[in-house]
Amino acid sequence: MSAMVDRQVASSALDLPAQDKLERWVDAVLEKFPEYSDSELTVRFVDNDESQSLNRDYRGKDSPTNVLSFPFEAPEGLELPLLGDLIICHPVVVHEASAQAKALADHYAHMVVHGTLHLLGLDHIEDDEAEHMESLERDILASLGIADPYATIEHNSDSEDERADA
Repeated sequence: MSAMVDRQVASSALDLPAQDKLERWVDAVLEKFPEYSDSELTVRFVDNDESQSLNRDYRGKDSPTNVLSFPFEAPEGLELPLLGDLIICHPVVVHEASAQAKALADHYAHMVVHGTLHLLGLDHIEDDEAEHMESLERDILASLGIADPYATIEHNSDSEDERADA
C-alpha cells in the first residue's frame, strides 16, 4: 500500500516536510481506507498570498488558511486514482504550531492527515461529523507517534485558527 504524492513547492520556506514524510502520513490515512491504497494526490506548499487567494475564491474567506482540500472529480465514465490536491500554507502552519506549542513536523502531519481525510469525503461541519473526523485524526496520528492534536485546543466552532480548515 503506497500512495503517490506529488510534492510541489511554491514557497521560499526551507523547513518543509520531505517527500518520504508526506508519503508516510498519507499512507497512514489510507491504511484506514484500503480501497484508496494506490491513490495519487498533490501536496502543494504555498505562502500567504496564494493561500489567501484560493481561500477567498473557493471559500469566500479573504485570509490565508492552514490547509485547503480540493477533491478530484472525475468526468462521468472515467476512473482515475486521483484523490485531489492539498494546499498547505507554510506561514500559517508555522504560526499555529508555535501558538499551540507543537512541533512543526507534528502539526504538518496533522494538516496532511486532516486534508487527506477531506479528500476522502470526510468533513467537520456538523458536530457528529467533527467527532468522527477528529477521532480518526487522533488514531492516525497516534499510529505515527504523534500526540492528540486537539488535547490543548479549546473547541470553539467559531475559531478557525483552532481547527484545520477545509
